[in-house]
Amino acid sequence: MANPIEMYFWPTPNCWKVSIALEEMGLPYDVKLVNIYGGAQKDATNTAINPNAKVPSIVDPDGPDGRPITVFESGAILLYLARKTGKFYGTTERQRTEVDKWLMWQMGNLGPMAGQVHHFVKYAPYFDPPVVNEYSQKRYVTETRRLYKVLDQQLKGRDFVCGDYSIADMAIWPWASLWEGQLVDISELPNMEKWLARCQARDGVVKGRALHADLRRDRGSAEVQKHMFNKI
Repeated sequence: MANPIEMYFWPTPNCWKVSIALEEMGLPYDVKLVNIYGGAQKDATNTAINPNAKVPSIVDPDGPDGRPITVFESGAILLYLARKTGKFYGTTERQRTEVDKWLMWQMGNLGPMAGQVHHFVKYAPYFDPPVVNEYSQKRYVTETRRLYKVLDQQLKGRDFVCGDYSIADMAIWPWASLWEGQLVDISELPNMEKWLARCQARDGVVKGRALHADLRRDRGSAEVQKHMFNKI
């Protein structure tokens, strides 16, 4: 029996990538909650594992050379787990390169852009005093919609982003599942809509997404805003 992987977690899209992957890959894990609403991501316990003071991170006691290994950044964690298990990463260099492309597309494009939509649409207008920046809202919503059109085109004729279900889907789905709050018209994205449902039907996705879902909130108090956005 493998030793459980420690997952430093809070119910956010980036953390769902990891909880979904662990469920899909059948790896045992222990959850270490990092309350980002209370600033725990900046505590010495978390920064010793993730010097960027974020989540998720993992500690695998059964590292590649038999010693524990620490991994932070959600994309790096997905790649590590895929290599560790030999699952959801293709079997040829061509297939792995295709997965890499779409994983990096999520990390460098969809995640940052959709994250800015969340900030300027779902959080900033509820600051005290409110911050409503119409230019920022329009810029990030427009770019997020463009990215979903790219995804929709990629999914044409495919069940999953790279053909077979992979860590690319695990990376993209958590952000794409929140399309409604990103002011996206799903009727314009029929391939993406079907793909969302296919992913949602998987047990690993359901279980990974449901993990500590009761702790999630779209916005919070001034104290929460301070810890999440360094708001003074």
